[in-house]
Amino acid sequence: MKPKGEKKGRGYAHKHKVFSLVDRATGRQRSMVVDSLKAADLLPILKANIATEARVMTDEAGQYRDLGKHFSGHGFTRHGAGQYVDYVDPTIHTNTIEGAFSIVKRGMKGVYQHCAKKHLHRYVAEFEFRYNNREKVGIADEGRYVLSLKNTVGKRLSYKPANQALGYVR
Repeated sequence: MKPKGEKKGRGYAHKHKVFSLVDRATGRQRSMVVDSLKAADLLPILKANIATEARVMTDEAGQYRDLGKHFSGHGFTRHGAGQYVDYVDPTIHTNTIEGAFSIVKRGMKGVYQHCAKKHLHRYVAEFEFRYNNREKVGIADEGRYVLSLKNTVGKRLSYKPANQALGYVR
């Protein structure tokens, strides 16, 4: 998800940053838009959202290097070496979070195609809702619809209708 008007390039510096966590036991995802992916910025988020007795799985990215000091365990795979599941312990993988991000990527490339950073948190919340309420965790389309309606109770739509935004009144 690159900012509007910027040239698409290699690497990640030009992209908006979304940080997600998935609890394998419950199948629930928590996502947030972040300004930085530095270890100093991510560690407080990790500590606030993950129990210290948890075992954390990541890829080999440098910002996760010292997670074993803060949690009971830290397993990682070396994507750079073509390793996606640990050869000794097959529970060490990032396939769960990759699956969650695939839903976001398909939606952003196929349905929405562009998103300004000021609205990115709304898109992220929608895809998080979809992931947390999918059929694999026991919620069919009908149940997801009912849940989404319950989440609107007591909330106001804050956007003005198009005719009022342009100064037209009927």
